[in-house]
Amino acid sequence: MQQYDRRLPAMNIGRFMIFMLLVAVLGVPFALRPAQERSASGENVPSVVIVTPHVPQIRREFTEAFDRWHQRKFGTPVRVDWRVPGGTSEIIKQLEGQYHAAAAMGLIDFSEPKDPKIAPNVMSIDIMFGGGSYEHTRLKTGIKFKESGADKGERTIPLSIPAGFTQQQLDDWYGVNKIGSGFLYDPDQYWMGTALSAFGIVYNEDMFRKVFPDREQPFPQSFDDLADPKLIGLITLADPRQSGSVTTTFEAILNFYGWEKGWKLLREMCANTRSFTNSSPKTPLDVAQGEAAAGLTIDFYGRGQAQAIVKPGDDADTSRVGYVDPKGSTYIDADPISILRGAPNLEIAKRFVEFTLTDDAQALWQFHTVNHPKAVAYPKDADGLTLGPRHAELRRMPVRRAMYERYSDLMIDPLAPFEVASDVKPAGWRSAIGLMMGAFAVDVAHEQREAWGALNRARQSQGFPVSVLEEMERLFYAWPTTTVGEIDLEFTPSNYKAIRDSWRATGAQKAAEVQYTTYFRSNYERIVELERANMPN
Repeated sequence: MQQYDRRLPAMNIGRFMIFMLLVAVLGVPFALRPAQERSASGENVPSVVIVTPHVPQIRREFTEAFDRWHQRKFGTPVRVDWRVPGGTSEIIKQLEGQYHAAAAMGLIDFSEPKDPKIAPNVMSIDIMFGGGSYEHTRLKTGIKFKESGADKGERTIPLSIPAGFTQQQLDDWYGVNKIGSGFLYDPDQYWMGTALSAFGIVYNEDMFRKVFPDREQPFPQSFDDLADPKLIGLITLADPRQSGSVTTTFEAILNFYGWEKGWKLLREMCANTRSFTNSSPKTPLDVAQGEAAAGLTIDFYGRGQAQAIVKPGDDADTSRVGYVDPKGSTYIDADPISILRGAPNLEIAKRFVEFTLTDDAQALWQFHTVNHPKAVAYPKDADGLTLGPRHAELRRMPVRRAMYERYSDLMIDPLAPFEVASDVKPAGWRSAIGLMMGAFAVDVAHEQREAWGALNRARQSQGFPVSVLEEMERLFYAWPTTTVGEIDLEFTPSNYKAIRDSWRATGAQKAAEVQYTTYFRSNYERIVELERANMPN
């Protein structure tokens, strides 16, 4: 690798200013780094800088537990410097901006194209902790950078690096590298699963009893239940263009039900919404407050909200908020951790990753707090301290099978993630979700809801003309065509790749959004007109 000159050449002043402006805009939450702390003896405390979407309760528990583990194993305290600039999508964007800026300044050495090196003290973040396997695979894939100059080409910059553990360690931690149709860790170790995330339904028990008073089991058990027309105006969903986690849920529905039924279910579910939120954590809050009867969420948001509203001393089972993973159709994903390229504290970063897979860390996810009556049966660490969280119950699923084999009866929730996970492989339709759902639902929510109400009233009317009802059905579930070259393509699985590729042309996706939204709005308005003109008196 080349030796970087720490002096800034005069000819690069302009590029340096551009770099600093980019850092200021894209990396303020990352770049503001407090001075390293010192121990009571005056020695520097080793530290690790972690960017994360995780909530404060997770950050606090992992900070304290890592320090205890590090002192026991390495004899020194350790400091965790958390950065929380936003959700997972925002973090990825900011990281991509920083690496692109570093490449533009010539601070990345591409002499080894598959393993580009970054000059010392350029990057300020060691680890990304949290998100989904999709987002962490984006870190592995990296960004494209076009080098300036006629003889320069396009380079790929992977944003993460392999963790470098032995196969024996991986086997001890994970066993078989499989959960449903996915991995527990990246086979090349660019990311390592630390917990599991399920994507299911959070619901308000009181509201469901009112809507379905005659049902022995009124609560939702499958995604189909959220499409019941009796729930019009009672569902809340996150906008998939704003939330990566809810996009994963929608993708799981498409994969499990297939193209035709999957899109039909998503249409009907959206038609029942009263609102679309801009963040997935808001969905359980709306359900708990009675603003909605149900919504889609990550498991720990749903379980956490169920626990948050119970009275002190009561069990979460008494909560009016429930959560369910629809068996067989639930997508369960690894919640990973990645070491970032150019990590300034690489040794401590690797230790933190190792820590997340110990019993000390895995117990944080699903054990009661150590002052809970059940904690008397909890295992102890090497210092005789009880394993488990000190301050808050995190209600998440450990990634290690051994935790369920040894401690399932001590966990807060009855969990069997390796049994309920869907084994349906992704079909590759994820990139359509945000664009299409924005066009047929989010941006025309009022029109879709009105059309859905009109369609269901017509369905229930015995005297409604059959031919008109058939036309209303066709209009509600119809898809616009997409012009590719000189051909108008139907929105079908066989045409999807060509349609998706057409969106990538400059300005094409924005034009498609406008075209599709206009199409759906027109169809919905026509459905309302047909119902008004043909409904028997």
